[in-house]
Amino acid sequence: MSDILAGAVEALNGKISGGFDGSAKFQIEGQGAVMISGAGAEIVDESTEADVALIADADTFQGILSGDVNPTSAFMTGKLRVEGDMGMAMKLASVLG
Repeated sequence: MSDILAGAVEALNGKISGGFDGSAKFQIEGQGAVMISGAGAEIVDESTEADVALIADADTFQGILSGDVNPTSAFMTGKLRVEGDMGMAMKLASVLG
């Protein structure tokens, strides 16, 4: 397990304490994937299905988690790709605040 994925699980579980109604997968290029669902965040296989998948490199992903990178700006500049339910992606953004 990579330190990036382990840190992501810890950070995401801290941010989604109110729960998340749906499933979202963060696919971190070259590292693996983290799934967020009502049960919290956990490391999953990249082939695991989710309502929405957010795909970025490790630097962009860590910047989003720390608040240094705006997810909307990352999406608009092509640093973050979204596959699946865009409404679920917006819901996730509001939960992560």
